[in-house]
Amino acid sequence: MAGVDRAIVFAITGASGAPYAVRLLEQLVVARRRVQLVISTHGLRLLETEADIGSAADLRERVGAAGWDELVTVFDDSDRGAAPASGSARNAGMVICPCSMGTLSAISVGASRSLVERASDVALKERRPLVLVPRESPFSAIHLENMLRVTRAGAVVLPASPGFYHRPSTVNDLVDFIVARILDHLSVEHTLTRRWGEEPPASRRR
Repeated sequence: MAGVDRAIVFAITGASGAPYAVRLLEQLVVARRRVQLVISTHGLRLLETEADIGSAADLRERVGAAGWDELVTVFDDSDRGAAPASGSARNAGMVICPCSMGTLSAISVGASRSLVERASDVALKERRPLVLVPRESPFSAIHLENMLRVTRAGAVVLPASPGFYHRPSTVNDLVDFIVARILDHLSVEHTLTRRWGEEPPASRRR
């Protein structure tokens, strides 16, 4: 697959949804994909509040030190001179999971005040995949207008709204549903959930 050797830029911002972020990072490492990771200040607070992960070192332990050391490179969100900020530094696209409404707003107007924002701007201008995973409810008219604006610019807005046709029985099943959809849009192979039309496992049939 073209570009499979290129890194995926992965940003974690301050919207609720830390379990999605952790699971997605785990699955990217399982899939042997290189990751350029950026965690905003509010993203770090989110990880601590929702997942008891207080630092990048704690996240490394959760994901697995061996896979992390081989595949994950961490960039400071204040470093707008880092590789993800340059269009000439090729990558396989970007995902922001979760994506705060503040980050979405900044992307929609082309702000580049941080590495997360600049890397998103680069993904759009270079016509690379940009997947935004908001977790907010309800959406205001401003939120919806910003989502429409970034969609028209080329991003995929993928709200953290899990389905139920796969017969989830745990919270992890719901998390995996969203993570599977994100991986699909990043062209990363996985076996997290059954697809529409596939038979559920016997244990879930009723």
